[in-house]
Formats: sequence, C-alpha cells, structure tokens
Amino acid sequence: MKTCKEVAEMWKVTERTVTAFCKSGKIPGAVKNGKSWEIPDHAKKPADGRVSSGKYRKKPVPEEKKRLPIGISDYVRAQSEYYYVDKTLLIKEFLDQRPLVSLFTRPRRFGKTLNMDMLRVFFEISDEDTSIYFKDKAIWKCGEAYRLHQGKYPVIFLTFKDVKFSSWDATIDKIRSLLQAEFGRHQEILESERIAKYEKEYFARILDGSATEVDLTSALEKLSKMLAEHHGKPPVIIIDEYDTPIQEGYSKDFYDEIIGFMRNLFSGAFKDNKNLSYGFLTGILRIAQESIFSGLNNLTVNSVMDEEYGSYFGFTYPEVHEMLEYYEMTDKEQELKDWYNGYLFGSTEIYNPWSVINYISKGCIPQAYWVNTGKNEVLEDVLKAATDDITERLYALLQGGRVIARIDQNVVYRSLSEDPANVYSLLLVAGYLKTPNKELQADGTYLCEVSVPNREIAAVYKNEILSHLLQMGAISRTTANKIAESLYANDFRKLQQAITEYLDKSVSYYDSGAEGFYHGLTLGLMALMDNQYKIKSNRESGDGRYDICLIPRDEKYPGIIMELKSEAGLDEKGLESLSEEALNQIHDIRYDTEMHSDGVERILRIGIAFSGKKVKIKTE
Repeated sequence: MKTCKEVAEMWKVTERTVTAFCKSGKIPGAVKNGKSWEIPDHAKKPADGRVSSGKYRKKPVPEEKKRLPIGISDYVRAQSEYYYVDKTLLIKEFLDQRPLVSLFTRPRRFGKTLNMDMLRVFFEISDEDTSIYFKDKAIWKCGEAYRLHQGKYPVIFLTFKDVKFSSWDATIDKIRSLLQAEFGRHQEILESERIAKYEKEYFARILDGSATEVDLTSALEKLSKMLAEHHGKPPVIIIDEYDTPIQEGYSKDFYDEIIGFMRNLFSGAFKDNKNLSYGFLTGILRIAQESIFSGLNNLTVNSVMDEEYGSYFGFTYPEVHEMLEYYEMTDKEQELKDWYNGYLFGSTEIYNPWSVINYISKGCIPQAYWVNTGKNEVLEDVLKAATDDITERLYALLQGGRVIARIDQNVVYRSLSEDPANVYSLLLVAGYLKTPNKELQADGTYLCEVSVPNREIAAVYKNEILSHLLQMGAISRTTANKIAESLYANDFRKLQQAITEYLDKSVSYYDSGAEGFYHGLTLGLMALMDNQYKIKSNRESGDGRYDICLIPRDEKYPGIIMELKSEAGLDEKGLESLSEEALNQIHDIRYDTEMHSDGVERILRIGIAFSGKKVKIKTE
C-alpha cells in the first residue's frame, strides 16, 4: 500500500487531488487508516475530468508494465515492485488446518522461498506496520479471524538454498554465518530483562562466530526459547530448502556429517519443543529414512502427490492466462502451455513459474530456462545408475510414452544406488516426471503412470543425456559438433561420416551385444538430433519393422534408416558380410516406405553389424 504523497509523486498530481480521488471512491481498494488514506500498489490513476496538457487525449497513455520478478524471493519487494501472483491464500489454508509442523516438498524454482518469506512477513512482529503488504491481497478479504494473526509472532527464518559447498568444513562455516545473521535480527534479546545471563552468553557466541559445532546444533532450540521468553509468545520457525546441503553432502562425500548435524538441529527445533507456535520447512525430498525427523510425530508432509496446497507452488492456468493478458501475449498461450505446463500437484495442473516468467520477459522465446537454474544432480545420478530396463523406459518417456512405476515418497538420495527402481520416485519429486494416473497402495506407496511433463523437460533430458555421453566417453565433442555442423550446413557426406563416428564409439561404449546398446544408441541420437528429426524405433514400414528411423522435421535434411545386426565370433569377412546384409534388408523389406509416403526423397541407409567389440558400418 502507498501513501497519498507517494501516489501524488508517481501520478504527478497534488496530494489534495489524490485525497479527492479517495473520498469520491475513484480508487478501488483505497482505505482510510486514521486520518490518512492507504492506496493499493497496483492502483491506476482515474480520469479526473481535467486536461493538464492543454490537449484533449482521445486514448489514455498506455501504462508502463510491471517487471517480472526473475530471481526475486523477497516478498515485500516482489509484491510492490514487480508483477506478483497472489499466493496469500496459502496462509488461509494453513490457518484452517493448523498443523504444528508442515513440510512442503516441491521441485526447485517453484516459488518455495518466496512463499516462505511471505509467511515470515505475515506472521512476524515488526516495528513497522506490515499489514500494508497484505491489505490488497486475497488473505485480507478472508476476514478478521485471519487478520488477527498478522504481525503477532516472533519468527526464526533460515534458508539453506545457497549452502552448496564441496566440503563439510565449508558447509558448516556457511551454516554458522546463516545462524549468526539470524541471531543478529533478534538482538533485542541482549537487552531483555527476561533472558538469563548464560543464555545471553550463548547468544553472544553465535553473534561473534565463536560458537562450536555442538553449540550450533542447539541454535534453533535455544533461540526459540529466548524469543518466547522475551515476547511472551512462542515463535514461528521457517526453514527453507532444508535438504540442499544434504544433497551436496551426498554428492561430495560428507553425507554422514550433514545428516548428523541436521538431525540434532531439527530435533531441537521441532521435536517436543514447547517454545514453538508453528514450524514450516521446504525441500525437494522428504528424507524420512535418514531419521532427520525421527520421532517427529507432529510433522505434516505435503508433497506433489497430495491434494492440499496444490495450487500455491507454481502457477495455475488462470494465473498464467491473466499474466498473458496483462502483457498482451495471449497469442502465445498454446506455445507456453506445450513448453512449461503439465506438472500435477495433487490433481492441480501447474506451470513451471520460473520458466513462465523467463519466457514472457524474453519476448516469448521458448527454451529450457529451468535447466540453467542449477545442476541436475538427480538426473545425472539416474543416468549413471541406469540399467538396461531404465534406459529403455527413458527412451519410451522421451518418445511421449507412459511408464508404470512404483512411487515411494520416502525415497532418499542414497537409495538410488541401493535400488535403481527408485529413479522414478526421485525424478517425480525433483520435477522431471508427472503422474497422470496414480493409485495408493496398502504400504503407502503409489502405483503410477508417469510421463514427461512438457517440452522443456524433454529438452532437459536430452541435454543431460548428451552431457553424460560426452563425460563418459561414449562420444567426443568433435563428433557431436560434426553432427551439428553437418545438419546446419545440410552436408550429406559430412553427416554420414559423423554418424559413422558416433556409431563406432557407441558400440564400444555400450559393450556391444548388450541389450542396453540399442536403447543407449537411440537415446544418444535423440540428444544429438531430436531438434531436426523425429526419432522412431521398431516400427512397421514396408514389409517389416525397422530398427531406427530418423524422419526429418525439415525437407532440407535427409531421412535416415538404420538396421542393426549382431552375431558372436565373426571375423572381419563375416562382419563385412553381415553389415552388407543389414544394408540390403533396408532395400529388400522396403523400410523406406514410410519416409517416401511423407515426401522424403533423400534417404541415408545404414547397415550396422557388430560382433563382440568389433563393428562394421555400411552405407550407400
């Protein structure tokens, strides 16, 4: 909310004029607080019947559009300076249910930090009147029962979203500095007559950075006690992205240290803590099996599978439609939907908020914005642990298919190596899959159909598959570049050479006749060429079923058909003969029928024969 003076400066009129607007009801949402008027941040200047320039304007001057809040997680700033999608009804839903401790698990960049900061501003006691940041929001219209909670609690707020270090020493140093900063927000404790001397001494150790690791494990418990004593009311504790350092610990080999520390830190904060009004945590995974929340029977978990709070993390269709109308881009609605919609939180269909605001702010250029917001460690781990069955299913998912999988919400990072079948649970909670259909089982798991949500996530998969192939030596950067360059230049011969190089390396990498070779080969081709080709496998065409077919999306590219054959114990002559047989089969069984019917004239036919580690590739 703004004052009359602030609005007068913005609209270039006098304060008296703004006051007159308010009195006459020309500014919707304006409210009188004592002797002063408070005006909504988004209020538009009403026509006052006068012409200040001396010229009559038939059309109003278009208003300057608000900027989109890319990377803004400060609620006060986001709702006042940027286009803000109102998520304050999250507060109402919480106050209606009132669980003591709530854990929200959602993928990264789905608005968790901004929502937690919104909760902080709403609940926290402050010297300023923070109700002005909510009076034009949906929560304020819900009635006095909800407004009574505004600004009435001390709040402890920590976000671990930036705790990403390669060692335990660096991680604990960062956590120490976060606790130091949070204690610094509550220095009234040092002057309080209600706080014992030994408690102030502990407080001072946190502030000056001399606290030991053991001291730090008690920080939330002791700060909540001191705040309750000073204010006469237990605090709200908010922990954002609690599992970010845990994920780093898993990938950087200090897993046991971070798990042990977090277990003690959270136990003091949330388990049998009488100095707690409410607790909120956010993260990607629940991590229940790690006993971080051991014995915490007052924890309510809200995951992507649950109906509650489904619409508060990410954007719903009405919110996206309204945003496109505001920025006059409704003609891009279908493209935006294809690329960034498709997530299901409970039964609510959700758009990726990070990608939506980047897409609009970049002039509606569709690309994988989400992939650039951080490492895709979960997907990296999946590719490293992929069995032949998982590789085959990844291929099916990338083709737009659905896979039946058992989803366990208690899956943890280390469970991937223990049971590769957990990949689908990890991919779902991390935002790489959606569940169009699910059925709850007696053991608390779900039997689900899973699929790729949208085109952006398909692009993320392909990018990570290519990175994995490059990293593991299945393909060289030179070969990948040669394929890209030949496609760009429409160089048929260079493309043929590049594919031959790729196949040669792939056969060695995938250990020849292993079942995973075929699907790994196809995944690699999708990562390299899917923008230019529709890639199909094992489909009927002519008088049989081809192995791999790449149908060009543009007529300037040639079609590509591959037939694979293998036989153990062949010498060079036998291998040559088998590759010739594979090539001839493409002609004899008329595998190119489908392509010809699609109008493709130039076709590259490739016969591939392998025996053990040996490969022979025959082309026309």
